[in-house]
Order: sequence, then C-alpha cells, then structure tokens
Amino acid sequence: MTRNGTPHPPPAVSGRRHRTAAAFAAGAAVLPALLSASACGGPAAADAAGQEVTVMTWAPSGTGAADRPGMTALADAIGRDLNAHGGLDGRKVRILTCNEHDTTDGATACADQAVNAHAVAVVGSASQYGTNFMPVLEEAGIPFIGGYGLSTPEFSSPLSYPVNGGLPALVAGSGRQLVEAGCKQISLIRPDTRAGDALVSYLGSAAKQTAIKVTDIKAPEKSNDYSPYTRKAIGDDKAGNCVLSALGAEPTANLLDPYRRANPRNTQLASVIGSFQQSVVDSTGGDGGPLRGAYATGWFPAESSAVWDALRATARTYGNGTTIDVSDPGVQTTWVAYEVLRQAVGRIDKTKPITAKALQTVLDSGDPIDTAGATPPLSWGVTNMLPTADSPRLVNTSVTFQQVRNGRLVEQRQGFTDVRWVLTNDKPPA
Repeated sequence: MTRNGTPHPPPAVSGRRHRTAAAFAAGAAVLPALLSASACGGPAAADAAGQEVTVMTWAPSGTGAADRPGMTALADAIGRDLNAHGGLDGRKVRILTCNEHDTTDGATACADQAVNAHAVAVVGSASQYGTNFMPVLEEAGIPFIGGYGLSTPEFSSPLSYPVNGGLPALVAGSGRQLVEAGCKQISLIRPDTRAGDALVSYLGSAAKQTAIKVTDIKAPEKSNDYSPYTRKAIGDDKAGNCVLSALGAEPTANLLDPYRRANPRNTQLASVIGSFQQSVVDSTGGDGGPLRGAYATGWFPAESSAVWDALRATARTYGNGTTIDVSDPGVQTTWVAYEVLRQAVGRIDKTKPITAKALQTVLDSGDPIDTAGATPPLSWGVTNMLPTADSPRLVNTSVTFQQVRNGRLVEQRQGFTDVRWVLTNDKPPA
C-alpha cells in the first residue's frame, strides 16, 4: 500500500490500478471493465479511444488511532490488479492515493488534488472532514463513492454515494441484536459528542416497544482509563445486563482492559465492527480474552465469508508485500466502493468517454448495483433515499449480526437485517 503525502498537507499522490479475483464471482470479472471506463467531463475527461483514467482514494496515515492504511493500500493493489489484466475496457487506470493527515487542511488538500488530477471519482476513502472536502468535490462535479461514513455530508451531499449505513445503522442494528439476545438493560458507552448524542435515540428506537432499559454513559473520545465507565456499565452484573460500546477502535481497545479485570459473569458485551474486528479478537486473547462470546454488528458479511475471497486474493497477489487486514471494515468499504465503480463504468456507453457526469448519471438512475454479496443491491434513486433531513443518502440500511465463537467472528444470523424502520423511528415490521 502506498501512502503518498508530505508530513503535512498538501499530501502527495501516487498512481495505481486494479482487477478482481475469481471468487468475487461475476462481480470480480466486471471490475476491470469498469475502471478502464472512467474519466471525467471537463477537467476529468478521458476519450473513448483509451486514454488513461484517474481515480483517487484517500485516508489518514501516520496520525495514530485515526489511521486507515489498509484503504489506500488496497486501492494501490486494485490498481495493479486492473492494469495487470488490461485495465478497464482496455484503458489504463491511474489510482491515486492521498494522505489526508486527519486534518481539515489535509482533507481539503486531497480534494484539491483530486480536482487537479482530473479524477473521475473519489472512491473508498476515509475522512471525518466532509464539510471541508465535499464542497470542493461538488464544485468540480466529482462523485464521492463509498466513503467510510465518518461525516454527515457523506449522507447528505447529492454527489455522495455511500455503500454503508455509517455508525447510525450499526448502533440501530446492535440494539436489535441485543433485543433478540434477551437483554433486559443495555448500557451504551458512547462518545461525549454531538454525534454520540444521536446514537442514544437510535438505540432507544431499536428497543422501543420492549421493557428494556437503556442507560446512556458518556465517555471521552480519548482516554487511557475507561475503568469508571466500565464499572458503571457493568453495574451489579445481573443476568440480562448488556454493555454496548459505540466508541472508536482505540478507546474500545482501552475499554477492554478494565472490562477484563472486572471479569463480569453475567454481563453480555457487544460492540460494532470497526470498534473491534477479528484482528482485535486475536490480539486480546481470542476465545480466552474479553471478547469471548461478544456480539458484533457489521455493515458486511463476516471476514470468514466467501464473499471476501476475491479481496483476499487481490490483497495477497497485488499488495506488494504490504499487510492488508481484510477484516478491517475500512478495507472492506474500499473494496465494495470499487465494485460499485466497476459496475457503474460498465453501464456507460463504450463508445463515449467516461466522465464524472456520466458516472453520476448511472448512479442516479435508480438501477440497483450488485456488489457480489457484500451488501444488498445498492441504489441511490430518489425512491431509495432515507426520509430524514440529516441523512437522505443513507440508502444501505442493512446490517449483519455476528458473534465471537471459538475465537472467531462468525455470523450469528445468516444474511442481512434491515434496520430502516429503526433509523426512521417507525414501527417494527409485523
């Protein structure tokens, strides 16, 4: 994985490519055809004769807890894979990666570089500064496909095409998972932020029409000691007591230590994929660690699913020796985002240049895009929008229920669970 960028913005950019492996079945075969077909009108245009197509992926690097190195590493691998197999529709693909530095300046600089490089799309990227980068992309008419979902504009901008439901869908889904698990009380440990405030209502909506008591425990986003919050959540450790951590990956890891020391006998631990994943289960002791039996709600199938066979093959063959954690939901989001791009480019008239506008037209058509089982078919048509003012672009309201069993994160329930009714505060389905 190549991360390009100066120690401080403006970040540097590097070129890359991609093509998928056989296990993604029909989906994998289409990916090469898609990327070669992308280029943007105006500054981001490539003619139909086979001019190079430019795409960008960005994420923070060298910042600590916010780092998502696997996302740009995978984009690089995808680029190499594609070009090794003839590019997209015979056109060479240039995938640029950018270090966003987890700063407002870094996010803006990456967006500026996407514009200056004539990128036809920004794909599978991570940044919490959507209010900074999205206006830049909107002005240039560049679609933002499959962002990690860290900022509100990703779910509201008409040029954003999210492939996951963000933290709201995960918390809503976790609430339903814990309701079905028989919890009598759910203590939500969540960030003491504005975004964290909204999570309480999603959990409450998931538990409505039940006798479950929801306890809101506000915790700092960064701390080396979460003991007070853990003790409060565990309480008297009665049967039916459940603890849901909706903190980030690093704070959740810091929370696991006091949870292990407390050694609750009856309390059920739950979290969301992203706060922990298979690599965290492994590093904390597997089946003998604090995550034994823990519930997890994710956007996508479990890492052990055959859905990810093509991702594993691409990372292994074209990762150039870089370790890419395929259980990382950021990496999985990037993979799905490039699958969407591949599918969208495949629907553009092969005799015409691939432009950002052409991509937008395909994505806005409302025709479903198949992601080879990683998500339900995705559509950003008007009828698919979520009827909320804050996040109308949140079209994927499905989650997966997983659990740690024998040291592995596996499906607790097969397939997807739709929590759209929770997110819209509607009545539960009959």
